[in-house]
Amino acid sequence: MSTSERLIAASEARSAHNYHPLPVVVASAEGAWVTDADGRRYLDMLAGYSALNFGHRNQRLIDAAKAQLDRVTLTSRAFYHDRFGDFCEQLAELCGMEMVLPMNTGAEAVETAVKTARKWGYRSKGVRDGQAKIIVADNNFHGRTTTIVSFSTDAEARADFGPYTPGFEIVPYGDLAALEAAVDDDTVAVLLEPIQGEAGVLVPPAGYLTGVRELTRRRNVLMIADEIQSGLGRTGATFACEHEGVHPDMYVLGKALGGGVVPVSAVVSSREVLGVFRPGEHGSTFGGNPLACAVALEVIAMLRTGEYQQRAKELGEHLHHELGVLAGKGGAVREVRGRGLWAGVDVDPAHGTGRELSEKLMAQGVLVKDTHGSTIRIAPPLVVTKEDLDWGLEQLDAVLRG
Repeated sequence: MSTSERLIAASEARSAHNYHPLPVVVASAEGAWVTDADGRRYLDMLAGYSALNFGHRNQRLIDAAKAQLDRVTLTSRAFYHDRFGDFCEQLAELCGMEMVLPMNTGAEAVETAVKTARKWGYRSKGVRDGQAKIIVADNNFHGRTTTIVSFSTDAEARADFGPYTPGFEIVPYGDLAALEAAVDDDTVAVLLEPIQGEAGVLVPPAGYLTGVRELTRRRNVLMIADEIQSGLGRTGATFACEHEGVHPDMYVLGKALGGGVVPVSAVVSSREVLGVFRPGEHGSTFGGNPLACAVALEVIAMLRTGEYQQRAKELGEHLHHELGVLAGKGGAVREVRGRGLWAGVDVDPAHGTGRELSEKLMAQGVLVKDTHGSTIRIAPPLVVTKEDLDWGLEQLDAVLRG
């Protein structure tokens, strides 16, 4: 039995099921590459579902974390600390907003956005008590808490977790007319992913986000953009909403905000919206802790240069061109979607399920992850080189031809 096989067996013996991981045991990593417990190297084309936008063990982020580890790591929100104010100010500035409410995981941030929208609806809009409604899109993925799976259309994520939380209405993604028909006087928010990642990197029709922004303004409804996966450089802009010139009422951020070092998430909005909270009405022991703030401040500084957004734009154009060539060969690749360094590739089921394709690519030294059916997602770290990206695509071509 190899070292990796032994470690996998030990993991399976004591851990409850979560994801269905590929049988690779990562022992070390740097940049866009990981090495398993037996010394084999793999090109990471998933980047922790965009949590690793800046690559594994990015030196700037590691240095920021190490420096903070020598000072203070946690105070809880019972006290202030010397990194908190700068973090909130700089993240708000990056987002073009006024206030920040930091949490830890993406799901916590989405839950916070839901609570914020409801409280804003009662306090500011005058919605009837207990009647606040939030509109979401089908095929969404916003997390796995009980409330969030209550408005999921993914049976695997939702089944056997009821009773479900009320107060949500689901409409087809990309259908502006259906969204408009769903808005009523009790609607407090529209919660959307500007690009749906888990659904297979679905990009909405051109003009959809612009239409959502116009509709929500007209009906006094908050537009909440879940940019946990799509934000912070992934699509070639700081936020995916920017591709349509849209500025939502609220950003929900996570994953890359922690640089792949620590979990950091946040809700960022206006003073009018986030100002509805009074002391004690919401909280998190670890949210906005000193270590998280130190790492996130370095992430923000890196994004301010525009370097990573530009890399995602340029390499993304190359990625989609090359995937288009594969699709043009006929047969194997049915459709390619995405933006920047983010793509969903639908493969003819005759060539295997998404899981089978991911396993074949793993055997070739490339790590991707499947989603529904025969779809695989490609999302390498933004620091990947063109040469490494091309090598990874060559392995995909070889697997599809095999």
